[in-house]
Amino acid sequence: MKKLLKIFSVLLLICSSNTFSFAAEKVDYLKTDWSFKGLFGKFDRSSLQRGYQVYNEVCAACHSLNYLSYRNLSEKGGPEFSEEQVKIIASQFTVIDGPNSEGEMFERPARPSDKFVSPYPNKQASISANGGAYPPDMSVLVKARKGGADYIYSVLMGYQDPPANYELDEGVYYNTYMVGNKIKMSNPLMNDLVEYADGTPATVEQMSKDVVTFLAWTAEPHLESRHKMGFRAIVYLIIITILVYFSMKKIWSRIETEV
Repeated sequence: MKKLLKIFSVLLLICSSNTFSFAAEKVDYLKTDWSFKGLFGKFDRSSLQRGYQVYNEVCAACHSLNYLSYRNLSEKGGPEFSEEQVKIIASQFTVIDGPNSEGEMFERPARPSDKFVSPYPNKQASISANGGAYPPDMSVLVKARKGGADYIYSVLMGYQDPPANYELDEGVYYNTYMVGNKIKMSNPLMNDLVEYADGTPATVEQMSKDVVTFLAWTAEPHLESRHKMGFRAIVYLIIITILVYFSMKKIWSRIETEV
């Protein structure tokens, strides 16, 4: 009995310490009214196209989109670039293909059917180029991180100068929305870093919203069709429920009359 009490006490102590540490590390992220949230949520096309521009000109230097093909950029529910635009976008990148008739690999311009070209040939090369930190693939980053879109948006907006007497190791930066306020990725955004084709002012806040919207789409490219299907299913179930209710009511009224 004493042994059981000791074991129970140890487990209780461990659980309590984990709870306190979790509470201490909990971070309240910035809340944004995302257009794609909710039952009727859908993506802002202009924001998706601007978000792709931010990803391509800023994020793509380190982060890959391994689960996406260039042709996805023209699909319904996404940025909806035209097929010609997608061909131009893809042709700006080079892929290794082959073997050719001589058994050798060769380089060629990317096609819409090709996957997004990774900035590094392999994981080890990416770690080496980023001071030991691995830049994660962004394809499903919004789904993979607790807090989702709010988390990524908050991190992009959370870079600040550290408080006085706050020491940071070399290659580490201060961010108010990271646990411990430390992050190895330098601030990727600054005002007017990109020039939007539609004339939208490229503030840090605007670029952060746009690239997060784009990454929310890459994580769930069929979100809009899923929302439409879900809405139709709900309407169908409501209609069926009403029909069943009145059918049963009519049947029971006949039974009561006969009795």
